[in-house]
Amino acid sequence: MPNYGILSILMYYDNQFDVVVIGGGASGMMAACVASALGKKVVILEKNAALGEKLKISGGGRCNITNNERDVRTFLENYGKAKDFLFSAFSQFGVEDTFNFFESRKLPLVVQARDRVFPHTESAFDVFKTLEQELKKNEVLIKTHAQVLKINHENGEIKSVKTTQGTFTGTSFILATGGVSHPETGSTGDGFGWLRDLGHSVKDPTPTIVPIAVADQWVKSIAGVSLTFMKITFFLDGKKQFSKTGKVLFTHFGLSSPLILNSAAQVGELLMNGDVTATIDAFPDTDLGAMDTKVVTVFDLNKNRSLRNVLKEVVPHGTVKGIELLLIDINLDTPVHSITKDERKKIVNLLKALPVEITGLMGNDRAVSADGGVILEEINMRNMKSNFFGNLFVTGDLLHINRPSGGYSLQLCWTTGAVAGRNA
Repeated sequence: MPNYGILSILMYYDNQFDVVVIGGGASGMMAACVASALGKKVVILEKNAALGEKLKISGGGRCNITNNERDVRTFLENYGKAKDFLFSAFSQFGVEDTFNFFESRKLPLVVQARDRVFPHTESAFDVFKTLEQELKKNEVLIKTHAQVLKINHENGEIKSVKTTQGTFTGTSFILATGGVSHPETGSTGDGFGWLRDLGHSVKDPTPTIVPIAVADQWVKSIAGVSLTFMKITFFLDGKKQFSKTGKVLFTHFGLSSPLILNSAAQVGELLMNGDVTATIDAFPDTDLGAMDTKVVTVFDLNKNRSLRNVLKEVVPHGTVKGIELLLIDINLDTPVHSITKDERKKIVNLLKALPVEITGLMGNDRAVSADGGVILEEINMRNMKSNFFGNLFVTGDLLHINRPSGGYSLQLCWTTGAVAGRNA
């Protein structure tokens, strides 16, 4: 038991609370902070040895805390079909409130590229510490190693929660156990099962913000190379579906980067309907004619050098090894003055459409977030209360909501957690 003062010691022997929060991640900690600030007696039940394990590694350890779009309706356009359900909650606690919450507790925030917001220290642990200090100040009891065994209910109300650390009764209960992304942090989808047991309709989770797996050895051969300005176009059974332009990171399993992560949900839908391929335009601001002129110019300046040695002058930096694998029918030791027009055209066309065979999406272990969860029609999204149980509130990744990377997942946690904490 943490040493959080005399009140906490007394609460340790009295397992009756105003608010029982199940799950000590981002939304659970925020819910507990808000409820306890209103004078409620609050406990957090966390199955891990410590709170906030996923939060501590979010954003690669930097913590993309929100996105700096202050207009609520514009912000909610990023949540697809869920946007209309979320308007009331985000009107109660939105981006401005997130800034106020953290900055008033001496954690300044900074806006970076694509309006992503980070703590000025770029430390996810500092975000966690800010929440932890608020919980301590408000004398919230923290029970770790508290694996939930059963949620007891009667006559449309939750009565108590049985855990490996004892049974806890309460007036209100907030379910904030998170989804299934990063299971190594304890986020294993336990809450989905409990919600089903309570009669809720729960969509099975699938990774949505996740890298893409490919079959191509040329991609894997340049793992670690990151190209800033690429255009990737996705095809279903050979027919063009959609294109996006931005940064692409090549990995030992396929493709990553915010551009790829935010394409994954659409790619996942395509994969259910047929074969999915893609092409990468390495020079999206240069048309085929201009690209050919560029290659001809380079060849004219290096007539007596081999194609192998000149290739680096015409392909994106760091990609030579991969491009060579795609030119196996051309002798790379040929002097460029002997390269035929058709061979040159092949190189030009290749740079405008590098082929990629997509085999699937990576799993939950590599996902930034996953969808799935209770359907929103079964939750009163004005207060995050279950329509089936008058004292049960559901937050964060337990709600079936798609969203892109860029701060939108954590803002969903802050918003739903704060609204649940205020109403519990």
